[in-house]
Amino acid sequence: MRSIYRTLGPALVRSVALVCLADALVGLSFGAIAVSTGFPLWVPMVLSVVVFAGAAQFLFIGLIAAGGSPLAAVAAALLVNARHLPFGFAVGDAVVGDAVGRAGWLRRLVGSHLMTDETVAFTLAEDDPRRRRAVYWATGTALFVCWNVSVVLGGLAGSAISDTGALGLDAAFPAVLLALVLPSLNDPKTRWAALIGLVVALATTPLLPAGAPVLLALSGVMIVEVIGRWKRTPAW
Repeated sequence: MRSIYRTLGPALVRSVALVCLADALVGLSFGAIAVSTGFPLWVPMVLSVVVFAGAAQFLFIGLIAAGGSPLAAVAAALLVNARHLPFGFAVGDAVVGDAVGRAGWLRRLVGSHLMTDETVAFTLAEDDPRRRRAVYWATGTALFVCWNVSVVLGGLAGSAISDTGALGLDAAFPAVLLALVLPSLNDPKTRWAALIGLVVALATTPLLPAGAPVLLALSGVMIVEVIGRWKRTPAW
């Protein structure tokens, strides 16, 4: 533990701890909502271990509780998580190569399962490969443990915090993500990609099912990249 603390440094440990705290609050609300809507405790527990994706878990539980079929709930959850596919291609070399290392399939599988938005954000902020590996595994493991423990505690609490909107817990997770991406907005290309993606997502949200606007927002990256290449192309 001391070795990891020295490698990461106090500032990064504090940042990871704050993210874990925010995730734990969301996990508490997820466990409580799942149990209070009639699911046995083992359902949110299994979802948290196997899926380990808060948005998809909330969507799955919400659709089932509203009377939707399990197949529709799984399809919707996959649609929401589909945003990780292009994200994985974009950071695959940095995360799998530097953070997970040249390891066997089991370690790669575990490392891929621990990949979250926050884990990747902290990892890509590092330049040194050794620190990247330490940050990736420490952050991913900490988030996995905090999320699963908080889901169990929330489930045991039952309906005590079922209304996440009233407590503001529903805003904790987006706020953390926003704080993580803000430093990246110093880059003009990233700023324009985020702005275009935001406009696309807001415009399509009333028209498309949940998850689809997020996927379409990725078009901001493609548009900025195409424009950048067009400007670099010499005129003949």
